[in-house]
Amino acid sequence: MTKAYAAESEHSGLAPYGIERRELRDDDVAIDILYCGVCHTDIHYAENDWGGTIYPVVPGHEIIGRVTSVGKDVKNYSEGDLVGVGCMVDSCRECSSCDQGLEQYCLNGMVPTYNGEDLHDKSITYGGYSEKIVVSDRFVVRVPENLDAAKAAPLLCAGITTYSPLRHFGVKEGHKVGVIGMGGLGHMGVKFAKAMGAEVTIFTRSESKVSEAKKQGADHVIISTDEKQMEEATETFDFLLDTVPVQHDLNPYINCLKVDGTHILVGLLEPVDPALQAGQLVMKRRVLAGSLIGGIPETQEMLDFCAEHDIHCDVEMLDIKNINDAFKRMKKGDVKYRFVIDMDTLKQS
Repeated sequence: MTKAYAAESEHSGLAPYGIERRELRDDDVAIDILYCGVCHTDIHYAENDWGGTIYPVVPGHEIIGRVTSVGKDVKNYSEGDLVGVGCMVDSCRECSSCDQGLEQYCLNGMVPTYNGEDLHDKSITYGGYSEKIVVSDRFVVRVPENLDAAKAAPLLCAGITTYSPLRHFGVKEGHKVGVIGMGGLGHMGVKFAKAMGAEVTIFTRSESKVSEAKKQGADHVIISTDEKQMEEATETFDFLLDTVPVQHDLNPYINCLKVDGTHILVGLLEPVDPALQAGQLVMKRRVLAGSLIGGIPETQEMLDFCAEHDIHCDVEMLDIKNINDAFKRMKKGDVKYRFVIDMDTLKQS
């Protein structure tokens, strides 16, 4: 049995739980988990906010650990390697998306790291709030040793969620990028856009976040509730990276885009409310786009980019016994900017 923390119902909270990890398949990598980031998605699944949670659920998809053993067909990893596992652990590997290294868009559905169904034995996947994990080598990434392992954990979700659209849509030196929201995703968006050479502005509702935004590297800050500041930003930006996960009016932001500008949603998964004024898109040939995480090749590229540019997530370390309190704080936005579980606290419990 492997120690873990699981929710057994939508109201139970998380508590110690024993799980079984599978025996190694020929292409598997066994990993001793050192750190696991805490994503807001973990709360949604633990509390069944989106429906479809399969209990017991062991959350966690920002995993950093050391390889302990490998299957006989594994060539790229060996015992002792520092590796990561992100939001998915398998896909069909045959469709056009998988062939392009876009496993996150697998036409047959990728297998999430937790609350998914294994394609081989139909067991339910368990995530990183546990001592160990076993994953196919195709869904493991190498973590550069010069990265701080604890601060690298959230890169496997918050990092790649913001890196992927900036890279895909071609952000480069000279572009003006606005980042909407100053949380776990937003602060990573600032770091990546700056490293790509862009001039970066944070949009925030709070005056209190101005100094923090500048500390993160933002060139400018716009208070989105200030009508004058928003008016002055009209037709200013090449790209807007929208990290806000709750309903908000997109129309004032769309108006801040230049002709051919792109507004990229990475946080909102619900119907847009209030309604979008389509004329703002049509009259300026603007684009409203969305983006998920990246595929495995791009996730590796992102980690290497972080190592090259000394980029990491701002984290608060967590004893796993305090995970339920951490969830409460996250709901209040009381974390800068990502909790990371030190898995030694589980192993020693």
